[in-house]
Amino acid sequence: MKISVDISYYPLNEAYKPPIKRFIANLNENNNLVIRTNTMSTQVFGEFDEVMTTIHSCMKQAFELPHSVFVMKVINADLEV
Repeated sequence: MKISVDISYYPLNEAYKPPIKRFIANLNENNNLVIRTNTMSTQVFGEFDEVMTTIHSCMKQAFELPHSVFVMKVINADLEV
């Protein structure tokens, strides 16, 4: 099943840009997913298991930084088109 996920990441510290860039770079390592980034969020498109496994791994790495917040919307359709 194809899904679409919209993610906003908020590292709660003064140097917030490097962790966001690192999170997006980590997502982009999976060439099987389509990643779209804008100023407000990042969208991830692909097969359910692969998307969720990749997001899980990237979020776990990001949570090594204390006080990180993620806001996600998960849609059970491919909205990348």
